[in-house]
Amino acid sequence: MQLTYYGHACLAIEVNGKKILFDPFITPNELAKGKVDINQIECDYIFISHGHSDHVADVVEIAKRTNATCVSSFEIIEWLGKQGLTNLHPMNTGGKWNFDFGTVKCVVAQHSSGLPDGSYGGNPMGFLLTSTAGNFYYAGDTALTMDMQLIPGWVQLDFAILPIGDNFTMDIQDAVMAANFVQAKTVVGMHYDTFGFIKINHQEALDAFQDKGIQLLLPEIGQTIQI
Repeated sequence: MQLTYYGHACLAIEVNGKKILFDPFITPNELAKGKVDINQIECDYIFISHGHSDHVADVVEIAKRTNATCVSSFEIIEWLGKQGLTNLHPMNTGGKWNFDFGTVKCVVAQHSSGLPDGSYGGNPMGFLLTSTAGNFYYAGDTALTMDMQLIPGWVQLDFAILPIGDNFTMDIQDAVMAANFVQAKTVVGMHYDTFGFIKINHQEALDAFQDKGIQLLLPEIGQTIQI
């Protein structure tokens, strides 16, 4: 699969010819300025893990331009409808749906979820995607949870996308443990460096994962990799 990193927790993955965008936060991200133009991003789906502004900032603008289907919690989907979007698919933790690219199951994320206007954003979620092209886990913003140990019983992962920035989410060591819980030997790091609270030492992160036999990928903002 082809993965493009847009900074923070935002990335796009092409699965069976469909472009799936996760948690678009680009225009307010100082690290993405001059590297990513949201008007050039094409997508068929936008998956939103929770309602915080650093995950929904560019959803409405991108969705209106691309007519992408937005997938998220019932509460966030209701909120997006009030913003004028109509191509919407509500889900909730534990549920799954067969899309035209593969199957997505919503899994537990231990975090919080409030929308930019202060309204309730429902339960935060992670997404477990299975397809003929490969399987992966997008964790969203989350602490380390024992629930992650359920994932290998549902699917064998090709890779996992995990937050590693600490303060608001897992730190590097907890993310290593999470990778072991979900039995992923390849991890794409996210939710780090964007703000002062979540700056990390890249070499320390790479070494921590390597010590456990796990490959950590930290693509540059705007970089596309094959995974």
